[in-house]
Amino acid sequence: MEFEIIVVDNASPEGGVEGLLELFPAVKIIKSEENLGFARANNLGCTYAQGEFILFLNPDTELRGAAINILLARMRNLPDAGIVGGKLLNTDLTVQTAAIQKFPTILNQLANIEILRLRWPACTLWSIAPLFVRNGGPVKVQVIPGACMLLRRVIFEKVGMFSEDFFMYGEDLDLNCQVKKLGLSNYYIEDAEIIHHGGKSSSRQTVSNWSTIMKYRAMQRYYDKNRSPFYSWMYRSAMGASAAGRLLLLALAYPFADKAVIRAASSKWTIVLKWAAGWGI
Repeated sequence: MEFEIIVVDNASPEGGVEGLLELFPAVKIIKSEENLGFARANNLGCTYAQGEFILFLNPDTELRGAAINILLARMRNLPDAGIVGGKLLNTDLTVQTAAIQKFPTILNQLANIEILRLRWPACTLWSIAPLFVRNGGPVKVQVIPGACMLLRRVIFEKVGMFSEDFFMYGEDLDLNCQVKKLGLSNYYIEDAEIIHHGGKSSSRQTVSNWSTIMKYRAMQRYYDKNRSPFYSWMYRSAMGASAAGRLLLLALAYPFADKAVIRAASSKWTIVLKWAAGWGI
């Protein structure tokens, strides 16, 4: 199998990307003088691509076995395939529930709680049951996440590539949506396993104000583009109400729970509430 590897250095402050050439001379390195964001950087890399298929792979991923070969073989045998993706695993090799997704709605975003997803994987709000059973073949799903997605180059170009309305977050949801509008199907391939080291959230992680706000802004932009401005406003209002409710529950739980966990969660939901209310965020 012939392939090319393209790495876009998105103005990384650490530098050192040139060291890849010493180990992998065939790698194409594209250096940007500024941080273009996820969508623009991937679009830039694709202008240098020559292959029939394009695989988008996050830098914090690790392929297990012949994951790429499996994805490619499945894609070739699925004429209606838009995007295919594999089973994303956490660093400890547990299944990452974000490996397959539904298109976001206000309701499934309000209920986007990991413990609920794990307790009721077959719930139609998220429909992640295929992650926990042997399917024996490709499974049609709504959304393949951007950490690892394979699609035909002609399809990627036909939908206009990643929308550069998104700096980061949300552009993969939008791409899945545009591909589905072409009448194509997105598929989950269980036999292709990819470790996604950065994908497991933790209640003890340091809350990044910037990252949190970028995620919510991206979702609002997604709704503006693919739903309506009114639906986008409803989403923002619902997230604000949810944040206020969660902060109340966290305050009630504070005397009885792990203080560090409560403070971390409170910091996140305070940020969300300020964003929803337009308080200087």
